Amino acid sequence: MAYRKLGRVSKHRKSMLSNLTRDAIMKERIETTNTRAKEVRKFVDKMITYGKKGDLVSRRMALAFFHNDKEVVDKIFNDLAKRYEKRNGGYTRILKLDERRGDGALISIIELVK
Repeated sequence: MAYRKLGRVSKHRKSMLSNLTRDAIMKERIETTNTRAKEVRKFVDKMITYGKKGDLVSRRMALAFFHNDKEVVDKIFNDLAKRYEKRNGGYTRILKLDERRGDGALISIIELVK
């Protein structure tokens, strides 16, 4: 599976993606750069799929990804799994905004589909 390195070492990249995924799930809408949004989409979709499975192995894998943050995992397994039970993927939407003023990076909004 190809992935973007995002100019970070692996520990920092994994932590950053975990935190962005946590924010996207808890707030249901975040603003970040376009490349980060494309990477976060993969993890948000994977976590919601774990929630839809609902078994113990999926819960433990989600807990491991979020460093034992039970609040996020409970939201995935209790709220989001029920919301998307009839949907087969495509749980997120990326809306492109303008360029960031400082460095010209493309800014996007990633949000959960209602």
